[in-house]
Amino acid sequence: MPLSDTYEWLSMEPGPKMLQVALKLMDIVEFSGEPDNPVILAWAGEVGGKVKSFYTKDSIPWCGLFMAVVAQRGAKTLPVDPLWALNWATFGTAAKQPMLGDVLVFVRRTPDGRKAGHVALYVGEDDTCYHILGGNQADKVCIVRKEKSLLHAARRPNYKAQPANVRRVVLEASGGVSTNEQ
Repeated sequence: MPLSDTYEWLSMEPGPKMLQVALKLMDIVEFSGEPDNPVILAWAGEVGGKVKSFYTKDSIPWCGLFMAVVAQRGAKTLPVDPLWALNWATFGTAAKQPMLGDVLVFVRRTPDGRKAGHVALYVGEDDTCYHILGGNQADKVCIVRKEKSLLHAARRPNYKAQPANVRRVVLEASGGVSTNEQ
């Protein structure tokens, strides 16, 4: 599925590598009920290790799995236990100002009061929200808007040579704000 008019410009970006990898995975969907999406399950095998043995159903929150496969395909070092979104706060180096292709980690409270997270890639921002490309957003790989106030960490991949197009991207505020990522 092509990118919406709001994000069509992303298809022309020459980097960063993780962003290019993620764009190729747009619109992969978690199946409802049985069976599971074999593409998502195959990511766990690709990442390997404990991830492969833990991730057995696409109903298990998979934003960390998506980020792990994107980072691995982008030749980046994964954090310990990459399935846990909040662990991505140790990835790469801290970024004071999020920029194109950075990893953003968000925090929220579950209904029972536990701390939970979500991880995705920065594609832009408006006054109140970051525009993020990630997995398990409305049960698919897509771009959504997430409130800036929920940002826990912004992390820049470790680059040998940072792509010239890594920059702050200001976008129009359009569409709803996502609140249910896992």
